[in-house]
Amino acid sequence: MSPRTCAALSVVLALTSTLGRSADPPAGTAAGVAPGCFSVGGGYLRARMRGALDLDLNWNNAEMQCDGGPRPPGKDHASNGVRVSIGGPARGDGHRIRLVFGIAGITEGASGNGLRTNVTILFEGEQRIFATQGDDKCTVDSLTQERVEALDPGHAVYRVTARGFCLGPASRLGKDERLFLTSFDFAGRVEFSDDDRHATDHAKDTKT
Repeated sequence: MSPRTCAALSVVLALTSTLGRSADPPAGTAAGVAPGCFSVGGGYLRARMRGALDLDLNWNNAEMQCDGGPRPPGKDHASNGVRVSIGGPARGDGHRIRLVFGIAGITEGASGNGLRTNVTILFEGEQRIFATQGDDKCTVDSLTQERVEALDPGHAVYRVTARGFCLGPASRLGKDERLFLTSFDFAGRVEFSDDDRHATDHAKDTKT
């Protein structure tokens, strides 16, 4: 396994750990994310995958699991950006397809075009993870954010609506398999808290 693949695997494992409870909650428990992307509706994902698997995904708000927030700083991208995680319908025995979009160059509430994007595709319950291992293969053509919920005075929820495509593949970590996400279109969820905003302000201060 190459050093780059090992590094990518470490990042993805950290991601799945961070998403832990929301990504794959035990069936029938109240500990996980509530069903549906937004209580007000309006979540969806449409995506076309080709390569190791041929899949056309078409998910709606009620059958999705959504999570998201600021994109953590990393070696290959700036600290500003958002991470959007969208899980599809449960398929039994803990199986679920989840797509995670790490979109660079966007801040809370802003719109954008031509945004570099990292994509991870997880087949939960199957030990299969595909990742672009960088944000140079996929692009979000257009993105808008709409504030839809205020959980408390210091905590806001936005509906992120985006569409885009990938020109390079997502490779299966540790295996010689590739998936091409030829197009995607989604409305997912991101949450920002006062802690996130303060962290962003601190990062700006340290760079000046």
